[in-house]
Amino acid sequence: MTGDFRPAAAVALGNPQLRTNLRHATHTIRDKRLHAVGELPDWERLREAGRAIKADVRRRLPELLEQFEQRATAAGATVHWARDAAEAGRIVAELTRAAGATEVVKVKSMATQEIELNEHLAEQGITAYETDLAELIVQLADDRPSHILVPAIHYNRAQIREIFARELDDPPAGLTDDPAALAEAARLHLRARFLSAKVAVSGANFAIADTGSLVVVESEGNGRMCLTLPDTLISVVGVEKILPAATDLEVFLQLLPRSSTGERMNPYTSIWTGVTPGDGPQHVHIVLLDNGRSDVLADPVGRQALACIRCSACLNVCPVYERTGGHAYGSVYPGPIGAILAPQLAPGRHESLPYASTLCGACYDACPVKIDIPQVLVHLRQRSPHPAGERTAMTVLARLMSNPRRWRRSLRAARAGGRVVAAVTRRPALRRLPGPGKAWTDSRDAPLPAPETFRQWWSRTDGGRR
Repeated sequence: MTGDFRPAAAVALGNPQLRTNLRHATHTIRDKRLHAVGELPDWERLREAGRAIKADVRRRLPELLEQFEQRATAAGATVHWARDAAEAGRIVAELTRAAGATEVVKVKSMATQEIELNEHLAEQGITAYETDLAELIVQLADDRPSHILVPAIHYNRAQIREIFARELDDPPAGLTDDPAALAEAARLHLRARFLSAKVAVSGANFAIADTGSLVVVESEGNGRMCLTLPDTLISVVGVEKILPAATDLEVFLQLLPRSSTGERMNPYTSIWTGVTPGDGPQHVHIVLLDNGRSDVLADPVGRQALACIRCSACLNVCPVYERTGGHAYGSVYPGPIGAILAPQLAPGRHESLPYASTLCGACYDACPVKIDIPQVLVHLRQRSPHPAGERTAMTVLARLMSNPRRWRRSLRAARAGGRVVAAVTRRPALRRLPGPGKAWTDSRDAPLPAPETFRQWWSRTDGGRR
């Protein structure tokens, strides 16, 4: 999934039903989050604790990964290392075939979407069934997720009923768009899959270095079914999901549910360590996925993106995401976090995404681990190629603004020119600019220089006192 954000966003903006669905869903989640966060007097201290733990992980990542491998292996799991999407897909396909299976059930996982695991398995003759309700909707519709937490956020319940009636093997007669009826239809559809599956594939919200444990949090119970019933469990885990100690969960299991679903705690939190004879999966495999993360870690500014806990709080407060939805980003990771993560994980494929932002800072205020998304956006914009005309303009501005005398002269010249233009047009702003300036005036007026600078006003009014 690649492409330019701008034309894709223009198409999305022309879909009023999409904007209505997005506004309703994001505002509902946002309001719930504000209420849940407001209950905690130490919320800012929790955020700072989460930030500090994630910063420690980035400093000690190789050491923590090796510790995790040792503890997980000692507990009976098999740990595999995947440099990229192709290697991870090959490992999962080989393990599935070794288990004698041609089908897998899946727990919702951003990492497996990132590496396009379902498509890779399909090429190998293996069918992957999504079991998360929203992921199931998207899969049945032959669509792509558009939100980290709520992949089907761009559908309303009437549209979901149409999808179920059309795509389910045996949809209930008289299926309505009542949420309970839709959930029951999905439950009946998935029950047979859960009971017959030999292999399950999951991701992980956290991997605990000092115990070798994996943690999955979810709201429906489908993950619990996948994590306990099949004989073989394969977990694809981004290397950045490591936490140093099990005690760190005390922080993140408060931050994550409040930031994602606006709940005090997750309905289902599953923690497993290796193999327990006679209980649960007897063949546990963990695929530690790099896929560009080491390159991100090497960037002193951009590495902040690896702290993301996939809560989606930044999406729900973003004015750009609310109006365009996730598909316009052309990435598995949409919204503000996608605008800084996708271009780094896949250099050259998402160069327009750092510009998919107003830099309003709402995402930073909402982030539970205090990722300074606006800072990273500006950093990535500076790193991206710019047209020759823009580079020339910025060079000229840099020369003018770096010298006080030149800057004052240029301001005087601009004000003089502005007075002439205002006298001719009899307007305080320009409605049409030629050349590159047209991109600005297509959607807003270009104001003329003010008659006087702030310093001139300050001096004229004796420090603002008259």
